[in-house]
Amino acid sequence: MLEVRDLQVAYGAAPALWGVTFELRPGELLCIVGPNGAGKTTLINTLAGVLRATPGSGGRIVFEGREITDLPAHRFCEAGIAIVPEGRRLFGSMSVLENLEIGSLLPAAKARRTASLEAVLALFPALKEKLGQAAGELSGGQQQMVAIGRALMACPRLLLLDEPSLGLSPLIVQAMFAAIERINADGMSVLLVEQNVAMAFALAQRACVLEEGRIVAEGEPTELLARPEIQRAYLGV
Repeated sequence: MLEVRDLQVAYGAAPALWGVTFELRPGELLCIVGPNGAGKTTLINTLAGVLRATPGSGGRIVFEGREITDLPAHRFCEAGIAIVPEGRRLFGSMSVLENLEIGSLLPAAKARRTASLEAVLALFPALKEKLGQAAGELSGGQQQMVAIGRALMACPRLLLLDEPSLGLSPLIVQAMFAAIERINADGMSVLLVEQNVAMAFALAQRACVLEEGRIVAEGEPTELLARPEIQRAYLGV
C-alpha cells in the first residue's frame, strides 16, 4: 500500500532522514519507534505532505501504486492519507463538532459526513455530549479523541498517528490504544509513531526502529523484542 524508498529529508543543510526505506501493507498496523530526535515526526510529516523530500535525492513515496513524492501538500489528504499530528493541533475556540467537520471538507468525505460522524461517536462515545463545547475546554484525552476523529472524518485509507499517547494518563492511554486497535481491525491501514514501545509493539503487526534518521531494525515485534539491544534501549531490561 505504501512504499518508501531511500527517503531523504533535511532542514536547510542539516539532514534529518537518511535513505529511509520500508513498506506498509494493506490493512496493516506498522509502528515506528525510536528515541527523541530520531526523526520520527519528520518522517510522518513527510508522509503527510507537510514536509518535502530533499529535491534531487532520488527518494520516493509511492501510495497505492502512485508516486506522491512531489504532490502539493493539500493533495495528500485527497489521495487518501490523513494525519493525527503530535500535540493534536485543534482549533480551541471552535466547537468539537466544527473541529470534526473540518476533516470532511473534501467533496467525497463531505458526502459521507453523517455516516462518518456516527462512526466517530461510536468509537468515542464520550464526545457525544461534547459536540457543542469548545475543543479547548476538553481534557487532553478528549482532545486526542477529537484529533483522531477529525482525521477519520476525511475517510482516509491510511491513518498516520504521531505520538497519540503523549501527555495522557496511563488509563487514557490504554483507552486510546484500544480505539486504535479497533480502527485497524475495521480495515484501516495505520502507521503509528510512538515512544511507548511496549504498547506499540503489543498492537502492531510489524515495527521499524528509527535512530539518527535511519531505519536500523525492522520485523515483527516479538522478533525485535527478543534482541538484547532493543530490550536495553527501549524497555530498560
